[in-house]
Amino acid sequence: MRHVMRAEYAATAEGREAAEGTDEATGREPSGPWPVKTWHMVREGEESAMCGRELRPDARSLSDEEWGRTPEPFCHTCGALYLREVP
Repeated sequence: MRHVMRAEYAATAEGREAAEGTDEATGREPSGPWPVKTWHMVREGEESAMCGRELRPDARSLSDEEWGRTPEPFCHTCGALYLREVP
């Protein structure tokens, strides 16, 4: 079974405005992407993380080979489930 890492983002003022559509109303562009809060593991072809958290459809993804190599923390539950599924 293949897996991918997907990002959960920390909320920022710009991100909340973009999610609410206020950037279009004011003509402002968000200053940048939301910062990654936590990485989760997702089974290939599925939308939600292995822990059950719903992630943004446009969330950044990385290969599962990057697990443990990111400066941001990894979801403990996803990590435990992932280790039970990989050889």
